[in-house]
Amino acid sequence: MDNQNRNSEDMANQVAEKQTLMKTIRSYGPGIVVVLTWLGAGDLVDASVAGSHYGYSLMWVLALALLIRFVIVNIMARFDLCNTAGITIIEGFGKLHKFYPYFFGFAAIIMGHLVNAYMIKGSGEVLAWIFNAGTPLMWSIGVVIISLFILGRNIYNKLELVMKVLLGVMTLSFVGLAIYSTPDGTEIIKGTVGFGMPEDTGAYGTLLVAISLVGAVAGSLGNFLYGYFIKERGWTKPAHKRLQRNDLLFAVCMGVVINLAVWVVGAEILRPNNIEVNSLDDIARALEIHLGYFGSIVFYLGAFGALYSSVIGHAVGFPRISIDCFHVINPAKKEKYQGKADADPRYKWLSLFILVTPLIWSFPGMPGFVTLVVFVNVLYVVALPAISIGLLILSNQKKYLGNQTNNIFENIILVLTTLLAIWSSIQLLIGFF
Repeated sequence: MDNQNRNSEDMANQVAEKQTLMKTIRSYGPGIVVVLTWLGAGDLVDASVAGSHYGYSLMWVLALALLIRFVIVNIMARFDLCNTAGITIIEGFGKLHKFYPYFFGFAAIIMGHLVNAYMIKGSGEVLAWIFNAGTPLMWSIGVVIISLFILGRNIYNKLELVMKVLLGVMTLSFVGLAIYSTPDGTEIIKGTVGFGMPEDTGAYGTLLVAISLVGAVAGSLGNFLYGYFIKERGWTKPAHKRLQRNDLLFAVCMGVVINLAVWVVGAEILRPNNIEVNSLDDIARALEIHLGYFGSIVFYLGAFGALYSSVIGHAVGFPRISIDCFHVINPAKKEKYQGKADADPRYKWLSLFILVTPLIWSFPGMPGFVTLVVFVNVLYVVALPAISIGLLILSNQKKYLGNQTNNIFENIILVLTTLLAIWSSIQLLIGFF
């Protein structure tokens, strides 16, 4: 009888633990939204290019970049939640130097336009293939029109729901393809901890691919977006710090899984078939060799999830960065709109600019999709030193954070990131001239 009671009690505890776990996972959301905003063509193309050209030997770059991103974004979120002055991270940067709001505000507009350029271009190419009708330009225009109906005030709940659906599509698609390709676990481990730099192969040099990976992941201005999404969710106090950190960790882990899956496809399917990635078609073509039409459709569904989630996320998020910067420069406007970026009429116009103007890159004669992705992501590295230096100073100021300042590990990551970004920028300039 005692054993039966004990077993019943154990089963009840297990059910309770599962319910608590599921409830906790359902409470996550801002991390999923921001990771799917990040997980666009940059990760999709850079990971497949690196895998197809260099196998697993550059996997350590991806691991490093994702570690840097988690540390940077977590520090930013902690500042938003815990600073005693009640200011945003953008306002904090503005207090360091007036250069920051001008730089970030302008860069958010330019990079929002350029990043959505290849997201929209890629979405059009994907839909044209899936439906086997019309032109990529026609579908790109359709993507923009549909997005116009989704955008608007107070859309966070709708955005989070859409992102969770797209996350499911992407995960099933890319992980399924990776499992089918039977990856070599030993080679993955060696590539992750080996810190090797192979000789140049293919159209894009080793250094360019590595810098593009770091730029796409660690240097993105999209790292600022997480602060807006946690605020939309109602996480605004130090008491939310643990939930925020777990939310971000869960989302970054999902990003790791998807990035790894895309990389495996590049290393195990594209590379053995000597397929150089110059377009999304090249990836799909290799999968069709192994899986037939089914392989292509699975890939394109995952690609659409990655691309379209980023189109919406950038059109919603990047204008907020610019408006916040404008409000730091002009505090009277912030007071007028009660600190709400989307209440400022300029927000709507910037959203339209970042959503509509990128269509020009989808017209015939413009640079190819993959070329656009790699070189736009390389540009992110230029912003990385400004972000990491400012964040290093800001997140160690006790007058704002008290005992919530950085630990030694976080400071080491920020210092090394700054040095890496400066070195990468110098290498790019040397290569350019």
